[in-house]
Amino acid sequence: MPGRPAPARRGATRARAALPAFALYGEAGGPAAPLLHIESIDSRSRLYDWEIDAHTHQGLHQVLWVAQGRVEAMLDESRVHAAAPLLLAIPPGVAHAFRFMPGTQGHVLTVNAALLAEGDAAVGEALTTLFAAPRGLALDADAPEVARLQALFATLHAELRADDAGATAGQVPIWLARALLWRAAELARREVAQAQRRGAAAQPELYTRWVVLMEAHFKDHWPVTRYAERLGLSTERLNRLVRAETGLNAQALLHQRLAREATRRLVHVAAPVSRLAFELGFEDPAYFCRFFKRQTGLSPRDYRARAEQQRAADAHAV
Repeated sequence: MPGRPAPARRGATRARAALPAFALYGEAGGPAAPLLHIESIDSRSRLYDWEIDAHTHQGLHQVLWVAQGRVEAMLDESRVHAAAPLLLAIPPGVAHAFRFMPGTQGHVLTVNAALLAEGDAAVGEALTTLFAAPRGLALDADAPEVARLQALFATLHAELRADDAGATAGQVPIWLARALLWRAAELARREVAQAQRRGAAAQPELYTRWVVLMEAHFKDHWPVTRYAERLGLSTERLNRLVRAETGLNAQALLHQRLAREATRRLVHVAAPVSRLAFELGFEDPAYFCRFFKRQTGLSPRDYRARAEQQRAADAHAV
């Protein structure tokens, strides 16, 4: 069982020396490969007075299913306040925190996507759709998808508990997890239908490999040519691939990812701007400040000050 930390002040997310990264919340150690884990919401959240403080999962995808109750969720800089039934999709590296209504019921699925997508382009496409951005998908209580999702979560939970499979899940849990995420991706497609690209020439499995490589090395400031070489592509083809999925070229997406990580750390990590710049791979803090302002329109200090004002306002409202 994880140890119980000091509770956060209600209504606020605390800044700290470093934003914690867990495989499973409160437990030491990096992500396992492969990892397929599911647990009930109450089994862990009850230990923390139904509040899960801000943290990330590096290299792991997470889906939270709220079947009964209510949750207030922080997903990077966005907020979700919703009652069940609700599905939250959290891509790797996204800072997230939860406050559940006591007694909330549901499940939390944590998975290394490579375990599910390997050799299956259709599953890769579903994962790309579902985890394109952190999202909350609210459902009508009487929608047929609710019963299907609840059955899949419950069956997967029972299967893993019965097999005591842990991080070495067999084929049946993998198939169930694929079916579950496929159903969730169908819901996500409905929300983003108007933004779907024309045609069916996508290469989701290759795009997923690019995203995994970007997540591993964006702080190393690799040039686009190096990513292309690692993927066995020309730079031109990599840019076409990324643009088809996002509307941006590879370099622009790398800059966007770096800026998103910078905003996350400015909000959640109590450290000087110069130290954050070095941690993000910038040798010159002044250049980091210019880069950040080009991406966001604000200096790092102004962005942090605005976030602190918003945090104080949120706490006062509670």
